[in-house]
Order: sequence, then C-alpha cells, then structure tokens
Amino acid sequence: MSFYTISHWEADEWTDEMEAIAKDKFGPLIMSVGASSVDFVQTGDKTMCVVTKYKDEATGTAALAKIAEIRGQAASTLPIRMVSDVKGSAFVSM
Repeated sequence: MSFYTISHWEADEWTDEMEAIAKDKFGPLIMSVGASSVDFVQTGDKTMCVVTKYKDEATGTAALAKIAEIRGQAASTLPIRMVSDVKGSAFVSM
C-alpha cells in the first residue's frame, strides 16, 4: 500500500510568491526523492499542510532524511515553520 507523510505548517504571511516557490522549488525537490505525488493544501489564512505520497513504505522511509533537509530549506527560505508531521501507510485506498 501507499505510504504518506503529512506535515503541518504556519506562516507569518501568505503571498503569491510563497505559492510560486512551493510550486517551482519545493514540489520538484520532493518529487526528486521518490514521491509519487505531493499536494500543498492551504488549510487556513496562514496555515497549510503538505501531503506527500510514495508508492510504498520502503520508498517513503528511504526518503525521510532528504525530506527533513527539504523541510529545513523551506523553513529557512520562507516565513514558515513546521508545526507537526505524521507518516504512515494507507490501509484502504479507493
């Protein structure tokens, strides 16, 4: 089954430039470490989550160290901070 990581973030501000950086820089970085897909979801005025899907747990687990580096880059590049993260395998997919 697919493996997911979900990170929750808060921003000091929300701008079109931040969205462009997520799309043009951080999305491709996440995809380059083996992700099947990545979605940046705005969940509030200044909050978002990043949902990353991997084909299986082995692929997702192998990417975790690089994902930690990417998260560090995001926090130092943008006015955002990670609040929490979770990860796990899907047990039902439809």
